[in-house]
Formats: sequence, C-alpha cells, structure tokens
Amino acid sequence: QVPLVESGGGLVRQGDSLRLSCAASLSPFSDIAVGWFRQAPGKEREFVAGVSRYNSRTAYADSVKGRFTISRDYNNRMTYLSMDNLQPEDTALYYCAAKKTESTVSVPTTENYDYWGQGTQVTVSS
Repeated sequence: QVPLVESGGGLVRQGDSLRLSCAASLSPFSDIAVGWFRQAPGKEREFVAGVSRYNSRTAYADSVKGRFTISRDYNNRMTYLSMDNLQPEDTALYYCAAKKTESTVSVPTTENYDYWGQGTQVTVSS
C-alpha cells in the first residue's frame, strides 16, 4: 500500500487557485507531521508548507505565505494544500511527505521526512 498519494494538480492560469490533496495510509495518522515540497525543472526540491501533529503548528516558505494554506482532515487521513493567486513561478512537481515524530509542535522544514508521495504536477501559465 502506497503510504502517500497526491492529487489535484493541473494546468491553471496566473491568479487562479488549486487545492492539492494528499491521502495517507499511514497509521496512526495523528503520529505524523506532514509537509508539502516542490521541485521545478532544473531546481532543487524546496519546502513549501508543513503542519505538525494535531494541527497545532504550521510553517510556510516565504514565497507562498499569504497565498497557500495547509490543513489536515484527521477523519479521512487527508492533508490539503490550498493555493491561491498562483504565479508562473509556482510551476513545479508538488510532493507530499510525512514524518513520524513524538513532537506535537514540530514542523520539519528540511527533507528529513520518512515517506514521500509520487508528486502531482502544477503548471501555471502567464
């Protein structure tokens, strides 16, 4: 069973919105922090947003603050990345990642995650 599966990517225009979804088969879902990363062609993968266990803390890259929102649905083991006012520079392959942690407030921002999804492509045209 694949631990993480992303969906929701697509081709949109500048200024549009998208919501990415990450379905987790990891158990218990409440024991993991979840992050979203992205990798644009020719660039390193970078942290976008993350949420701690129990939704107590969130963290965002400066480039997406005020435009992206990460959230979790514990009943359905889902994590979402709502993206507003998308810009061409947001074009990338977006990955969901999960990290088992005992901390209830930690939001890992580096790539030190235990599980990764396959990615979903987001393309923003100008």
